[in-house]
Order: sequence, then structure tokens, then C-alpha cells
Amino acid sequence: MALLQRPFLVLLLIVTHQFLQYWVAFGSVNEECQKQEEFNEELLLKPLPDRKALAHFHFQSSAPPSTSNGRHHHLFPKAISQLVQKFQVKEMELSFTQGRWNYESWGGFDPISSSNAKPPGVELWAVFDVPQHQIDASWKNLTHSLSGLFCASINFLESTTTYSAPEWSFPPASGNLRYGTLPREAVCTENLTPWLKLLPCRDKDGLAKLLDRPSIYRGFYHSQRLHLTSTGSGSEGMDSGIILEQTLTAVLRPNSRRASMAHAREKHIQPSWSLSSIFGKQVSGRCVLVKSSNVYLLLDRGLVSELKHLYKENEKLVANDLATKNFWTNPSFELSAKPERVFIEENSMHSNSSSILYKFPVEKYSESEPFDLGVIWKDPVVWLCQQAPLRASRFLMGSGNERGTIAISLKSTQLSEGFMGANANDKRCELRVYVFQVVPWYVKVYFHSLQVFVDQQPKAVSDIIEKINVSPSKDKVSPGVMEVVLKLPCRVTSAALTIEFDKGFLHIDEYPPDANQGFDIPSAIISFPNFHASMVFLEDDSLNKSPLLSKFQEKSPVMSYTEVLLVPLTTPDFSMPYNVIAITCMVFALYFRSLVNVLRRRVAEEERFLKDKAARKTGWPLPLLSKLSAKLRGRQWEPPHSAPASSSFINSKLVFKVILVAGLAVGWQYYFS
Repeated sequence: MALLQRPFLVLLLIVTHQFLQYWVAFGSVNEECQKQEEFNEELLLKPLPDRKALAHFHFQSSAPPSTSNGRHHHLFPKAISQLVQKFQVKEMELSFTQGRWNYESWGGFDPISSSNAKPPGVELWAVFDVPQHQIDASWKNLTHSLSGLFCASINFLESTTTYSAPEWSFPPASGNLRYGTLPREAVCTENLTPWLKLLPCRDKDGLAKLLDRPSIYRGFYHSQRLHLTSTGSGSEGMDSGIILEQTLTAVLRPNSRRASMAHAREKHIQPSWSLSSIFGKQVSGRCVLVKSSNVYLLLDRGLVSELKHLYKENEKLVANDLATKNFWTNPSFELSAKPERVFIEENSMHSNSSSILYKFPVEKYSESEPFDLGVIWKDPVVWLCQQAPLRASRFLMGSGNERGTIAISLKSTQLSEGFMGANANDKRCELRVYVFQVVPWYVKVYFHSLQVFVDQQPKAVSDIIEKINVSPSKDKVSPGVMEVVLKLPCRVTSAALTIEFDKGFLHIDEYPPDANQGFDIPSAIISFPNFHASMVFLEDDSLNKSPLLSKFQEKSPVMSYTEVLLVPLTTPDFSMPYNVIAITCMVFALYFRSLVNVLRRRVAEEERFLKDKAARKTGWPLPLLSKLSAKLRGRQWEPPHSAPASSSFINSKLVFKVILVAGLAVGWQYYFS
């Protein structure tokens, strides 16, 4: 009874009980969301044949579908989630690249080169889940949002003259696809810092701590990429799930004293390197929010095959050394750390050897015992990375500022014969090649002038081109787009496409500040639909836990980018505006000087001045005699009157000047009107 007599205490107990219930429920929901949202970080290291090292960082964040409106994320970046929900982005990829991928030395037939080798500058493509008439508006808003998010000039892609809509030649071909590039966009730390802020631990902990700015930007090539995929929820009222992949691919030269000594001793020996020698840092542990953190060392097929060839007499021993308990102390190289597991690639039809992947988990290392993986080479090894069936290059032909020719050259790398096997000798064997090329509107391409050469012999277009889609450019409205499917014989050694163009004229306001440098034509995309770059490793369920290795298993089409062409256009003399401004100011100065001089002149004082001057010129004897004569006669002396003549002379001169100035002003206005 005493308790019931205190209503305030009863109310407090009820409120406390309800609060505890909500708190427990909210905590369970948060715990469930934390279990669903995942973040993984991985690093792949790979030695390259030209004494360089490849570092490929792979970060993946995933957010499951949610029923809450404006949900709160624990690991997934909220800015990306808002972009997907607001603009209905189904799939998007954005890349910032400095340098050009060397397909001949670094390979072109593996998942890294096919998916992460990007053209210089900025490349953006997106697939929207909106009606057809809203795609351009969504693209425009998306470019502005990404421009502010990554501190770049992506907003220049909003103009219809800078983006296109490929139909079937670009891999994620869809009717709602938009594609645009900025070849001249400079990449710097202002773009890398916002990219790192999307990570849960940023660059303060985990593998991202290795991303030292000077080390990355001193490299020969680096490309930071962001790829997101929106997964459908399958029910109403639920937000779609999102998978965000952030990759950074860099080609670096090991910086060590031993590497320079080895280079001086033998040019073919690979330089020894470690994480500390490449990035200047060691791995002191994983990010506390990460689900898995691993470092991989990949020896590609060519390197493994060369190691077996060097020790042909002990081939069995070498194979065992590479894949059994002694794999980290091979006679040709030595690893500074013992790997936890070894993955052997499943042998494919196009190679006689398999890649070997060493796995090093990071969670067992800490600041007191940092992880510093090193590779010490003992013997010189020379090998080649696997390349695409055809090596593509593009160049300009012709001279002058009026017209020219764009040529795309395709040279065989003898890979297609290994794929086709005995069918390569069959005349019916065909090799299909997709060519996608975007040309700015001021480069007026004549698509009817397309010519095809196979093995340096001209061929009929209908015999080689199976399918073609052409969208001519419109002045200051849209670029020119060409999509071509080539049908080449399997034993082709070389092929070429040529197409003529005229150089257009721009308005003076449309020229960039560095117009004399030239204008860029974006890279053409060459893809091979019959060839897929994938790496399948034979191991247990641990592959499903690794996003990087799962990505390697996907069959992505082999794709490569050509060079960016630099086209010189006719440029005006940009000093002419200065000259016009200078001469205009001079004419106006003369005009106003004369006008002010006429308006402020005093005629009476000028006449008196002329009288005195005339009197001085007559000399002193005559005035003196006239004064003396007037004094003798008793009259007043008066000077001689010569003013009327001078006054009339002055008046006529003044009128002539006024008329001359007025005539000049009228003529000036008439000429410039």
C-alpha cells in the first residue's frame, strides 16, 4: 500500500522497465546487423618479369537488404548507400588511373589485368534501374555527387558530348548503361584520401596502413577502383543489398640496396624485396572491424613453368618444393615468412603449368611482432606473363590540320592456337573480337571509310565484320560511337582497322587552357568474348571465405585498352585578344585626349598670347618709334591690330580638329557595329 501511494515511483519503474526492453531489443538488432554487414581486406603480391612488383589491394564491404528507411550502417559507408538509393544505381564502376598498363610485360590474360587495368585518367560507367527517359538526369546527378565525394572533375561528364551509351560491345552492356572517360584528369592524393575514408579503419590500421602516398605515386602505374553492385531484395519495402569493392593496383620498383647490387651483377636476376622496402611500412595487425585479413603471394604460370624448366633434371623435387612443406625454401627463391596454406591452380587447357598462391593470415601478427613478407631471389629467372590472344595498339596516320586516319592494329600472341587446339587449322575456325571506340564530336569520323586488313592484305568489310553499330557525332551535342564485331581466322597473325576523319573547328571559348598540347581521344576497348580470364584453385571451403579468390574464379571476358590518342587541332592566336584590347585602348585614349583638349581650351588667352608673340617678332625699333611719335604729338599710343587674321586662323583650325575627331568617332562606331 505504501508503494501504491507513491505514483511517481511506480511510473518511474514502468518507464525503466520499458526502456530496458527497448534497449535489449535494439542491442539484439544491432548485433544481428553487425553479423550481416561484413568487411574483408586482402593484399596480393606478385613478381613481374621486368624486375618490378605488383601490389593489388582488395577491400570488400557488403550491406544486406534492410526493411528500415534510412538505415544506420555499422561498417558500410553511408555515402555510397545514399548514392545507390537516391539515383537507383544497379551497378557502377569508377577508376582513377595514372600511367598505362604494360600488357606485354605485365600480362593481359589474368583477372587482375582484365578487371583492374584501366585507361589513364578517370573512367566511369553506371547501370541505372530507372525508366529510359530518366537515365540522363540520373547520370548527371550521379556525376556531380561523385565529383564532390572524390574531389575530382567528374562533373565534366554530365555533358552529352562526353558520355555515350554502348549497346552490346561493353561487358555490362545494357540499355540503361552510360559510359564516360576523362583521359586528362590528373590523379593525386586528393582523390586517394576520400577513397580511403570509405574504409572502416581508413588508413590507420590493417592492410590500408601500407598505402604510403609517396610510395604509391612514385610507382610506374597505379589505379584505384571502386565497383559497387546492388543486389535485389526480392520483396517490397526492403532496401536492396550492396556489395562494394575497393581495389588499388600498383606496379612498383623494389627499392633496396641488394636490388641495385643484383642489377649491377646480373640484369636477369630478380631484385629481392619486402613489404618494408616497397611501402616503407610493415603490417602490425589487422583492422579490428574486419572479418578476414590475408596477404597472398602469387607465382603465375609462366614463372612456375620456368622454375620447372631450370631444374628439369629434378622436376619432381621442384614440384614438391613448390607445393609441399618446403615451399618457402625453394632453390631459386626464399620467403622470409612461412605461409599458412598453399593453393595450386587447376590446370587449364591453355597452359602446361599452374599458378601457385601462398597465403599469409595477418590476424596472428601485432605491433610487437609485425608482418614483413620478403622474397629473396637466388638464381636469375626470365619468363613471360600470359597475354591476350591479340595485342592491340592504336595510332594516328596522316599530317596537317585538316584530316587524318585512326588505325587500330591487332597482332597475334599465338595464344588462340593453344586454345583452339586442332581446330586452329580449320578454315571455319573463327576468333571474335569486340571493338568499342568513342570519338569526340570535333573529330568528325567518316564511318563509310572503314577499311579492314588481315595479314597485311585488304579484305572486304562484309567478310570480316560480323556486326557493327555506329552512332555518328553531332556538333556540340554527342560524340561518335562505333561498336564492331570482328570475325578473324584463328591463325591470323595481324589485323588492322583504319577510318578517316576531319578535324573540326572550335569556338574560342571551347578551347582548354593548354589547347596547344592537343586534344585527347579516349582509349578504345578491345574484348574477346570467347576467352575468359579466371583462376580456379583446388582447395577446400576456405575459398568461399576469400572475396579476392572468389573474384578470381569468376569468368570475366578478356579485355584490354589501347593508348589515348593526342590529336592536334587548329588553334587560334590566343594573343590576338590582347592585341585588340591594346589597340582599342590606344584609340580611345587619343579620342578622349583630343576631345578634352578642345573642350577645355581658352580662346581669348590664346589670342592674347599670339598677339604678344607677333609683337615680339616685329622687333623693337618700330614700337619704340611709334611710341616716340605719339608722345611728341600728345596722343595715346596703341599697338597695331593684327588680331582678326590670327583669330580667324585659330577658329578655322579649331573647327577642323572638332570635325576630324567627330569623323573618327563616327567611323569607329560604324566599323565595329
